[in-house]
Amino acid sequence: MWQGRGKTAIAGIGYSEITRKPEKPLGLLAIDACRAAIADAGLQARQIDGLATYPESPFAGAGNRDGEDVVSVSFVLNHLGVAADVNWYAQIETGMIASPVIEAANALIVGACDYALVWRALHRPAPTSGSGAGKGAPRAGGDAQFIAPYGAASIVQTHAIAWRRYMHRHGATREALAALALNSRRNANLNPRAFFHSTPMSRDDYFNARMIAEPLCLYDCDVPVDGCVALIVTTADRARDLRNRPAYLAGYGQNTARRRALLYYTLDDYMACGGSLAQKLWSAAGLGPQEMDAAQLYDGFNPSTLYWLEAAGFCREGEGADFVTGGRIALGGELPVNTFGGSLSEGRMHGMGHIAEAVRQVTDRAEKRQIPGASAVCAIDGSPMLRGSGIIVTRDP
Repeated sequence: MWQGRGKTAIAGIGYSEITRKPEKPLGLLAIDACRAAIADAGLQARQIDGLATYPESPFAGAGNRDGEDVVSVSFVLNHLGVAADVNWYAQIETGMIASPVIEAANALIVGACDYALVWRALHRPAPTSGSGAGKGAPRAGGDAQFIAPYGAASIVQTHAIAWRRYMHRHGATREALAALALNSRRNANLNPRAFFHSTPMSRDDYFNARMIAEPLCLYDCDVPVDGCVALIVTTADRARDLRNRPAYLAGYGQNTARRRALLYYTLDDYMACGGSLAQKLWSAAGLGPQEMDAAQLYDGFNPSTLYWLEAAGFCREGEGADFVTGGRIALGGELPVNTFGGSLSEGRMHGMGHIAEAVRQVTDRAEKRQIPGASAVCAIDGSPMLRGSGIIVTRDP
C-alpha cells in the first residue's frame, strides 16, 4: 500500500468554457479555469505556491506557441497572480495526464509546497486543406515512413485496426461501441459543462454516422475542443479547512512496462500493459476493481474504454463487449462508467475531465449524475495499447 494514501486531497475544480469556437485564446481559457479552481477551494491566487501541468500539444504539427497551442508554467506564473515566489513547479514532458497530479501529491507530502494548482489546456487546431487520414505531410520520418505511404497517417486508423482485430478475435460487434457512446451522451446531457450537454443521441444517430476509419465512426472519436480543466491539490489537513469536502488521493499507477517496438500496437499486449498499471493502482490504494463505485475510463477513441474494463480487471479478457451492454455501465448500473460524458461527449480534455468527475462523485458534487454514497472512484487515462496512468480518489482518508 502507498505510504502517501490519504495524505493529500483534491479540494477545488475549475473549468473554462469548452467550445469549438473560442472567443479567447487558449491562455485566457486556462486562466479562467485556474481562477475557478482557486475560488472553488476558497483560496486566493497568492496562496498558490505549487504549479504542475502536462502541456504537450494534442495534435501533430502544433506550433507549441505558449498561450495559443499550449499553456506552460511560465504563462500561468506571468498571468495568474500566484505567490510572488512559487516554491515548487513541474512541467511534465513524459507520462500521461494523471502525472502532474501525482507529482503534486508527492511534492505536498514532502513539504515542497502548500497548495498546488494543476491544469491541462487543450486546443483544437483549425481545419486546413489537405488534412485528414492519408493526407499528412509530404515527407514522413521515423516509423511513419513505413506506413504513411500506404495511407496510414492517422491515429484513428491504428485504433480501427485494433478494434477490427478485437471483433474478429472475440466475436464483438459495433453494438458494444454504440452502448458506450450512447451511455456517454446520456451522461453528458446531465453535465452542464459538456460540449454535447444539449444534444441527445439516438441509436440510429450512432449507426448512421459517417465512418472515419472503418469500423470506427464519427461518434467513436472524442470531440476536439478548446478549453481547460484545473484542480487544487493540497494536504489532507489543509483540505479539511477549505470550502468543499475533499477527495482524498488513495493511490496512483503509471505504466512503465518494457515493450517490444511495433509500428502498430494492435492488442498484442494490452492486457499485460494495462494490467501492469492497474495492479500498481489497486496495490497502492489497498482497493480493487470490485470496490469502485464508478470508473472514469479514458475514451479518446471509444474502444479504449472497453479495453480498460478488461485490462483493469472489471471483467475478463474478451468479455468487455458483453459487459457494456444491458445497462450495466449506466448511472444506475453495476458499474457506472464515464458518468460525465467522457471525452466522447464532454470534450477532449485528455483525462482531466475524468479526474474532475471522480472527485465530484466522491464529494457529492456530481449534480444529477451523482451516484448515492459513492466512496471510491478510479480515473484512468491513456490506452492500455500504449501508455496510461491513473488515480483513485475516496470519500474518506
